[in-house]
Formats: sequence, structure tokens, C-alpha cells
Amino acid sequence: MIYLPTCQSTNDEAADLVRLGQGWEGTVVITDFQTAGRGQRGNQWLAQAGENFMLSLILRPHFLSPSQQFRLNVAISVGIYEFFKPYLGKSLKIKWPNDVYVDDQKLGGVLIENSIQGGRLEASIVGMGLNINQLLFENPRATSLRKATQKEYVREELLPDLLASLEKNYLLLRNGHFDALKMRYLQSLFRYQEQHNFRQAENVFTGMIVGVTDAGLLAVQIDNRLAYFDFKEISYEFGC
Repeated sequence: MIYLPTCQSTNDEAADLVRLGQGWEGTVVITDFQTAGRGQRGNQWLAQAGENFMLSLILRPHFLSPSQQFRLNVAISVGIYEFFKPYLGKSLKIKWPNDVYVDDQKLGGVLIENSIQGGRLEASIVGMGLNINQLLFENPRATSLRKATQKEYVREELLPDLLASLEKNYLLLRNGHFDALKMRYLQSLFRYQEQHNFRQAENVFTGMIVGVTDAGLLAVQIDNRLAYFDFKEISYEFGC
């Protein structure tokens, strides 16, 4: 484990280790504050210093081909979900592709950056921003474990449980149990098999999430047809 009081991005620091040949599987880079944290779709990840988990995990999933990289996303999402589940119960959900939600508010997110070599995943850098004790957010749709449970937590006491849950589910994936992981992912999926509004560009439509393909596409039933959407093609409408 490498602790940095502050850094630009734990994913950048982890990527430097991989480039230098020091990115051993299981290495964790963790910080109290990121000056340029990144999220999905190029979004910036903002968090108060010393309140949350901001870390990157280096993995070497050589057993996965490039076409199977979403499987790692499933295992990591389930690992985070199972870490939070004892504290949050049924209000906790995985929001496709890999955010964690409490009711309609975001608790955390994941950014996985993969490098491919020789037809396999050579290295994966799994960046996580998980809100633990922060109480004030610029985004009204953000929350934390403390806000949701009305209890303050010692991050150092929670960290071993988070890492153990991630390791457990990563090893399940490595040992060939993807079908069980995907079932767990779908059972925990935000708005799964419910009618809700979605947005694609300027178009708002009603549909129902019915699955996720092995490539990570979201399957949505719209009237009597199935449509498939990639990460940047669809967004959720809230208050609908």
C-alpha cells in the first residue's frame, strides 16, 4: 500500500508504477486529496480532503481477453456493493455501469483503465472514489455513508473490509465464477426491471432495464423492442 497525503490522481500514480515495472498485482495507491481526480466520461471527481476513500488498485487480469473487460467491472462493482451492504441494506444499488447509489443519490464511483497487450488485459488500474464522511456536496445528488446512516466512521477501520471484499470478488472472477457475479450484479442493479424515463441526446423516453450484455451494453425494453446502449449513449432521468 502506497499512501500519498495529496496527489493529482491516484490512477495517474498507479499508471506510473505500471510503466516503471513496479505495478505488482494488489498494489493500492491511496490519498487524502486529489487535485485532478477523474470519473467516467471525463468528469472531474471532487471530494473534500480526508473525508472519503480515494484510491487505485492495480490488477493483472491476464485471464481476461479484451472482449471480456466488462467482467472486471462487474466483479469490482459487486465487491464495493457487498462492502457497503451491511450498513445500508436495501437502499443500496449498483447504478450501471459501476456507480454505487443510495436511493437516488450517488455514494461513489469507479474508473477502470485497462492496458491491452498480446490479446489479453496486461494491467488494470481500478480507481475508486467512495464517499464516507463528507457531509457537504456541491451536487445535491451526492451522498455519503455518514449522511445515509447518521454516523461518523474511522476510515482506517473500514479500509481492510473494503479491500477484502474487492479481493474476494476478484478471485471469484479469476476462478471462473462470472455467471454468479453477474447474477449478483443484476439483482443489485439500480432501477432493474422498473419503468423509468431515460435520455438519449435530446430525446426522453420511457423504458425498462432488462439486462446488461457481456460487453457492458445496457439492455432496455422500449415498448415492444429491445435497445442496447453504450456508456455515453444514455442517461437516467430523475424525479420521473
